[in-house]
Amino acid sequence: MKVGIVVFPGTNCEEDTYHALKFLGYKCNYIFHSDNEYNLSQYKMLILPGGFSFGDYVASGRLAKFSPVIFKIKEYINNKAGLVLGICNGFQILCEASLLPGVLTYNINNKFISKYADLELKNNLLNNKSSVNINLPLAHFEGRFYANENDIKIIKERSMDFLTYIDNVNGSISSIAGLYDKEKKIIGLMPHPERAVFDYSKSHDGRIFFELIKENILLEI
Repeated sequence: MKVGIVVFPGTNCEEDTYHALKFLGYKCNYIFHSDNEYNLSQYKMLILPGGFSFGDYVASGRLAKFSPVIFKIKEYINNKAGLVLGICNGFQILCEASLLPGVLTYNINNKFISKYADLELKNNLLNNKSSVNINLPLAHFEGRFYANENDIKIIKERSMDFLTYIDNVNGSISSIAGLYDKEKKIIGLMPHPERAVFDYSKSHDGRIFFELIKENILLEI
């Protein structure tokens, strides 16, 4: 199964993502942000990894949304070609590009958070099987999810909040750590599952996340 990893100036988690996905059996390629000629349809999944795209100037992810590759990704989504996954800064980009609702803003303590967090992977991602608690690393300054009342109502009605903090470390509204769109073809989350895959990692729960993505979404595309 082929995965395209999108790289912006300032992205710094592309290699973590590449090696984690290779370890899990995926074939991976890098896609540079300015390459608007790339054939994205060859990929089952596109990943926007973590980092500080364009230095996080103005706001996290705000400049990246104007990159040529984002317009290609929107075509990819409209053609139902595969899954788009945004991790940390990738989640911020998806929200800034209006591909997911809400925004990611400064943590409630106004500090960079770097720690492992306990999370609930809810049954709406698991095809209504029992929810699963997982432990994944966080590394963000602008990771607090916020959305207006109407967006939160829609998120709750459609069960789009598939991942929530058990201890709401950054003050996210409704403890939201991850969202998907109504068709489960666009996913964003602030924790880093790619950093919890290898045997030497403190947690291996990233394997659980990627396996569930594969079983419940990728194999159905």
